[in-house]
Amino acid sequence: MLNLCLFHPEIPQNTGNIARTCAVTGTHLHLVRPLGFDISEKSVRHAGLDYWNEVRITVHESIDAFMEAHGHDCLWFFSKKGAIPYTEARFESDGNTFLIFGPESTGLDESILNAYPDRVLRIPMVHGVRCLNLSNSAAIAAYEYYRQLGFPGFEMMWEGRREER
Repeated sequence: MLNLCLFHPEIPQNTGNIARTCAVTGTHLHLVRPLGFDISEKSVRHAGLDYWNEVRITVHESIDAFMEAHGHDCLWFFSKKGAIPYTEARFESDGNTFLIFGPESTGLDESILNAYPDRVLRIPMVHGVRCLNLSNSAAIAAYEYYRQLGFPGFEMMWEGRREER
């Protein structure tokens, strides 16, 4: 099963967009505190996130708590400092796969990048531009995972006819 994980997300619109990607792909969303915004029912309703209840969300109290719960799973970290293009990762359908992203302002901590050097992926970009938006990066990563697995359970449309995989 695919899981998208955000370590200390700061911008509510990015998390909302990522939650929508999770809703349409059946992906589990993990949020690791501290969060830069409120995700109470009232706040989510006020923001108009009508798909929020369609997303399986787990909130972890800290990175340490997340790692204790999921450190044995298949973890992939996304960073502009990664040496491996995301298209070279080989995703497997068995077990839990986590695609992990850091805070918008700083990215993943160096200690994490150093601890998992062969698990840090990069989305190629032209030189001199800061980086992709977090929600775009998460969508690119999630769809690469599902593309490699043949989009299992996805509804596909070709020439006006529907086909479910």
